[in-house]
Amino acid sequence: MAAVPALPVSLSGRFKGSFAYFTIKDRLPQILTKVIDTLHRHKNEFFEEHGEKGVEAEKRAISFLSKLRNELQTDKPVTPLEDELPDAALWNQYLDYQRNLPNGNGEPSWFQSPWLYVECYMYRRIHAALAQNPPIDNFDVFKEGKAQNFFESQEAIIALCTYFQELLKNIKDLDEKQLQEELFKLLQVSLWGNKCDLSFSAGEDSSQKSSPLQSLENMVPYILVNDMEKVWSLLVNAKKNRTERSNVRVDIILDNAGFELVSDLVLADFLLSSKLADEVYFHGKSIPWYVSDTTKHDFNWTIRQLGSANHMWMSRCGVNWEGNLKKGVWVFRDHMFWTLPHDFSNMSEVAPDLYAELQKSNLLLFKGDLNYRKLTGDRKWEYNVPFHQALNKFHPAPLCSLRTLKCDTQVGLKPGQGEQIQASEPEWMVSGKYGVIQFDAGL
Repeated sequence: MAAVPALPVSLSGRFKGSFAYFTIKDRLPQILTKVIDTLHRHKNEFFEEHGEKGVEAEKRAISFLSKLRNELQTDKPVTPLEDELPDAALWNQYLDYQRNLPNGNGEPSWFQSPWLYVECYMYRRIHAALAQNPPIDNFDVFKEGKAQNFFESQEAIIALCTYFQELLKNIKDLDEKQLQEELFKLLQVSLWGNKCDLSFSAGEDSSQKSSPLQSLENMVPYILVNDMEKVWSLLVNAKKNRTERSNVRVDIILDNAGFELVSDLVLADFLLSSKLADEVYFHGKSIPWYVSDTTKHDFNWTIRQLGSANHMWMSRCGVNWEGNLKKGVWVFRDHMFWTLPHDFSNMSEVAPDLYAELQKSNLLLFKGDLNYRKLTGDRKWEYNVPFHQALNKFHPAPLCSLRTLKCDTQVGLKPGQGEQIQASEPEWMVSGKYGVIQFDAGL
């Protein structure tokens, strides 16, 4: 047996001047400040709904969050969760695991520990601030921003729904080459839809303003790894080999609500309408997460908004998608694992039920940057390390990452490719300008 190469170090705030360092120093406190501000602005609403109890709860949540912001900014140790939520024990075990890492830096703290861990921990503590303070325990502090992104992206959503409904009119007449072209277009729309990320802009406007289809040609050079052909041949072969009893199933592990979610829903509808897939499973977050991530409420709200829109093709999409959910050809799932701090390489141990569920799929599409970080362990990889190796034995099924780069980890590039871009664009890994459609065939 060849020795297994050691894993590279985790991205972390302890590397001063790194993107992780600036995220923890500047962006995370900004996000906490916005959350506190959101609670302040809703004070009257809490009072109208719940009376004094609502206002008291709001004050307690704000004081909890102010304390959290102070801990973060002064690099205090990470403390165990004190709530009784179902995942608290797993979080506290993970803290112990971080404490006992042989190459760790002693007591886990905001700037010394892995960035992925402390960032996830912050969002979990935001959730605790509300969950522990009924009667405002079901308030989603990020809901307004997600709705705003949806409404500000109306023109792009209309353009996409219109394009798609026109495509459906003659989808039965398309030959294989044309179907492939349409799949490639919608994969790219779904890829670049991932630019609309509110945690990346610390909650500032990041909506999609223009038609997403016009600029696809010009964006192709910015796709650093483009495995669309592999996705196509996998789907075509799965379709050829399907039997009465075996459906072709595609799973989409969602990222952001708003325009990106609509682009994912259009892609999912295309997979069914083109008969490349028989069923699509969507995986979202069980709690509000990373500012703009899709929860079950966001998913259902988006489809309802489209269905009741006064634009013919938008509402046609919404009504059809409602129908897909009723028929069971679309299924939404949210599992606690997606909001734990673990890399996906830990999934088979920590969430064997979820791992087994993903093994039933023909293709897993992982959307976005956070999923990529968890796929590859958020480490300082060399650019040309194979994607398969960076997945660190996470191979439930063939998978493909659709990701625009918003943090400084990237694998699977050609020799010299990363270095060449780095020379002319030092910010290339964090600007959201570049993307990957990166496939791994699994085992």
